[in-house]
Amino acid sequence: MADNIVWTPAERVRAAFEHRIPDEIPTFELEFQLAPELFGRELVTYKYDDNAFRAMSRLEQEKYIDDEADFFVKVYEELDYGIIPCYAPWPIDSWEYKFFVRCIRDRIGNTRYLGWHGDGTFAIPDGNQMYDFAYRMFDDPDGMKADAERMCVGAIEWNHKKKEAGIDVLLLCSDYCYNSGPFMSPDMFAEYITPYLARIIEAGRADGMWCIKHTDGNIMPIIDQMVDCNPHAIHSIDPMAGVDIAEVKRLYGDRVAICGNVNCALMQTGTDDEVRESAMYAINSAKPGGGYIFCTSNVPFRGMPPQRYKMILDIWRQNRKY
Repeated sequence: MADNIVWTPAERVRAAFEHRIPDEIPTFELEFQLAPELFGRELVTYKYDDNAFRAMSRLEQEKYIDDEADFFVKVYEELDYGIIPCYAPWPIDSWEYKFFVRCIRDRIGNTRYLGWHGDGTFAIPDGNQMYDFAYRMFDDPDGMKADAERMCVGAIEWNHKKKEAGIDVLLLCSDYCYNSGPFMSPDMFAEYITPYLARIIEAGRADGMWCIKHTDGNIMPIIDQMVDCNPHAIHSIDPMAGVDIAEVKRLYGDRVAICGNVNCALMQTGTDDEVRESAMYAINSAKPGGGYIFCTSNVPFRGMPPQRYKMILDIWRQNRKY
């Protein structure tokens, strides 16, 4: 480790992205949905009332945004996230969102990164659309590729606006896989998703943004393609789908950072010992050599026992030193 580095949470994340060893393992989550249980009130992301907001004067709106930004910072500083999932109910190019980000930056400076969703590739269709989607790949491949191109270009344009608004990290959250494997064959994935995902990541990198590719499920049949798209990190290395974080680290840890992967199913229904074992397996498997960010295998979701999330954070704090 370089002696002159000031190890802020953001610098720890950067070290993970760059396959360097920081002083401590960083942590973050794609979303945090347990604020009412652990902090006594909801984040603006989940409680916003647009009609009430529009009835306010401009000064009242600014005060409301500043108050919500203040609470945002208190929550994420207490959790010690290196990346704050900076979701808010206003459009990314609106004055409201830019003001929200500025209020956060005034409080945290550059000590933590700000993240926002940024994918624009096909994801698993819902049940009502799956048959149409599958038929179309065979009946209208050119139309499918035209749609993929349109989505890709749109994502790149919006991600550039996110950079202008102050976002540092793109959270690329199109889901591709069930527990049994990807929703299309690896050959089809290479045709309809991989080239577009690669372009979105390349453009994000060109804009100076970090890129984390997320998908749940069994990614092993397509993980080589995902890594070839050159994200800085992959998330969530899903243990509920049988994906082994130790094997992913062994195969790809020199090329991409690993985010994960405490088993959310066990956090919901398992025993305390099973949760501890899952957290320690993730740390012990992915920590060596750096390139690791500790988190759950999905998100701390509504209905998860909050004490379980506190438990794994305590385990992280006890074992995060390099």
